[in-house]
Amino acid sequence: MSTPEVDARVRALHAKAVEATNNGRPMAGRRMLLTALKLLGWPASAEPGGEPVLVVRVLNSLAGVEVVLGNTERGFILLDAAEALGVSEDRGLLLQQRGLLLVLVGRITDALVCMDEAIPLLREAGEPVIVARALLNRALLHQTAGRVRLAMADLDWCTEIARHYESERGLVAKALHGRGQCKVLTGDIPAALRDFDAAGVEYARQSEGMLAPLAVDKARALLAAGLPGEAALELDSALTRFPSTRMDQEHAEAELTRAHAALATGDHVAARKWAVQAQRHFRRRGNATWAGVAVLTILRADFEAGTRMTAVAATAASLARQLRSIGLRNDAETALLLSARANITRRSFDEAAAQLDGPRWPGVPLANRLLRRLAQAELAAARGERRKTFTQVRAGLQLLRTHRGRVGSLDLRTGAASLGGELARTGLAAALETGDLTAVFTWLDRFRAQAFRARPVSTPADGQTLDAVAELRHLAHEVRNAELAGRRDPEARRRCRALEREIRAKGWQSEGAGEDRTEATYQEVKAELENADAAMISYLADRGKVRALVVSHGRAAMADLGDLATVTESLARLRSDLSTLCGRNLPEALRQVILSSARRQLDVLAEELLEPLGAVIGDLDVVLVPTGILTSIPWGLIPVLRGRPVTVTPSPSAWFAVRRASQRNPAPGGRTLVVAGPALDHAPEEAARLAAIYPDGHILRGQGATVKATLEAVVESTTAHFAAHGHHERDNVLFSRLDLVDGPLMAYDIHQLQSVPAHVVLSSCDVGQTVVRAGDEFLGFTAALLYSGSRSVVSSVAKVDDRAVVDVMCAYHRSLAKGVPASRALADASLVEPWMPFVCFGGS
Repeated sequence: MSTPEVDARVRALHAKAVEATNNGRPMAGRRMLLTALKLLGWPASAEPGGEPVLVVRVLNSLAGVEVVLGNTERGFILLDAAEALGVSEDRGLLLQQRGLLLVLVGRITDALVCMDEAIPLLREAGEPVIVARALLNRALLHQTAGRVRLAMADLDWCTEIARHYESERGLVAKALHGRGQCKVLTGDIPAALRDFDAAGVEYARQSEGMLAPLAVDKARALLAAGLPGEAALELDSALTRFPSTRMDQEHAEAELTRAHAALATGDHVAARKWAVQAQRHFRRRGNATWAGVAVLTILRADFEAGTRMTAVAATAASLARQLRSIGLRNDAETALLLSARANITRRSFDEAAAQLDGPRWPGVPLANRLLRRLAQAELAAARGERRKTFTQVRAGLQLLRTHRGRVGSLDLRTGAASLGGELARTGLAAALETGDLTAVFTWLDRFRAQAFRARPVSTPADGQTLDAVAELRHLAHEVRNAELAGRRDPEARRRCRALEREIRAKGWQSEGAGEDRTEATYQEVKAELENADAAMISYLADRGKVRALVVSHGRAAMADLGDLATVTESLARLRSDLSTLCGRNLPEALRQVILSSARRQLDVLAEELLEPLGAVIGDLDVVLVPTGILTSIPWGLIPVLRGRPVTVTPSPSAWFAVRRASQRNPAPGGRTLVVAGPALDHAPEEAARLAAIYPDGHILRGQGATVKATLEAVVESTTAHFAAHGHHERDNVLFSRLDLVDGPLMAYDIHQLQSVPAHVVLSSCDVGQTVVRAGDEFLGFTAALLYSGSRSVVSSVAKVDDRAVVDVMCAYHRSLAKGVPASRALADASLVEPWMPFVCFGGS
């Protein structure tokens, strides 16, 4: 029989069970609820011995826990039993729970009906906290169906209620979490990540079990931003945590999101594997809706792999109808667009056209809007309708430009190019088919380094980030000292990686400031090349071959060049040879063998990339627009270019913008900064000799060459020269660095500056190297300077001989001080020493 003591104990157990479940510990919640039911005498007899209202509430909560744990049928049986007790004042509570259970099994429409009916009843019953939870769950329904405005309204209402109750801070965190999910759908990635970050702080205090689902949503945001590698890291970490939580639905969603990350990197096999695994888990839970979404991902993997096109077209069309019938509009549209694209591949153009003329809804995510433009462009291209092809591609790229202007992080700007990669390639392919080289030039430019068009954003770091940067600088300095002493510190290295990720993630939250650089026309670039007495070579990779568009002597020409695999192999061998030669006292016989190999690789690069263009470029200066791996070539070492001014630029528009900026606002005659880093034998001599060239220059060396002093001096300088050890961090280019006396000066620091020198010389190893993303967006220390406003940067794409570099740099600066353009000064200075892999990037 029920007693006040038993009832009090049951209420305490119920409250703790709800808290445990909400904090991501459903197994603990289940144990407490079963104990409570046992105390109430249920189900020992048909009629519970305890208070009916208490039994209803415990059964209601246990039903939810069972569904979360994957025991779907058991959950609904328990809820039916609670309703059978006929406690009228709890009807709203039971409806709310049934709605939640229906969400968990994918019955979205039915769930919304329950929630809409439950919320007014709960308000009448004076259950504000449960009203807030119902609003949170209804927001999820609206969000899943793509109704973002309604979802945000429910989340705001939920937050307004929950903030009045200290015990419901976790509910506020979940509302923040939900707001972030909605903002991902609207494309506001920085705001979404800020909301996720705020929710994570609260989860870490009291709901650690929710950190894994939060990581999955962060991964979705990063996928929407075009950073699939970062998304995969988030997911791989989350996937290790789910088994212990028994959050089976969230675990399966993480597997499905992992499939999306694999798709985004082009790994169709892994994508299919993850999606099949997720589908199996959804079906085991009886969640047909999410199983359908997993099937859609499997079909996407098959389409991207170029297999089963007939099956993809038919199955995706059927799936689109199924998903639309249950209220998943965005997923339904994705399925329909996939079917249309498969039909285009099958040349079933009328069927594809009918699918693309279907209904559209407001608030469609950016990914779907881009996908629709891509499908329409592909259909027009397949029908030979080039004007329509260009119209659709331009419209899609404009959507992408708007999106890119909203983000401040260079990571997200450059990642955004991958979202429109297929669109840009479709436009370029159509241009190539026309044979109109003006059109080819325009579309090549649109495909390249679009992040350069965005205004540089320097967001002041918050206190937490400043502390992380300070700790990272200190630890990196310690790691470097340990390396120089022949020791390793694995724990410090691990901590450095964690700090780098923390700092980088904070940067993703920066808002953008729009775009301020317009696209240069072919006529403008052609005229500027004539003024500069230069030829421009824009390379592209096309089905394993290298091609080039050359603009010279007032006209354009297209050339088919060498094999991309041959170029890649020769470049790898050349880099290995240069590394072996660099600063080593090799036996003369071995040295001659390596020199012979290096010369042979340079001859191969010349043959594959330049010799067929000799008649076109003549004796003009050369502006190179490389693609992919070609960004890392030491162009000045190739015999046909040796002694010739060469400038490497990310895109024709970027080069033109620098030229025009230099003409409108010539670099003021400001001070030259020279910085000599530690542990580099040649640095003191190099600094001393440059001080003689620049008697009014600012020289930092020895203990004075600190990061703080350097950053303060950089913003006041027109030219800056760094003689320091350089390190290119391929896996995290934001932290490529130069070693100074008290720690590293990082690419991250450059992005934080309000202004940078117009010209920078990096007399360092490797810091001219870059990581190239889709759309030939490149990142690294050199790129950081160019993105931040430097007009030209001279840096090395391979290791540098410390003994030989001083004479080259002094010759370079003597010319520069006389007003010789950077590319000409570098070409002349490089004749002093035959194996200096320096490149002039940007403009000249």
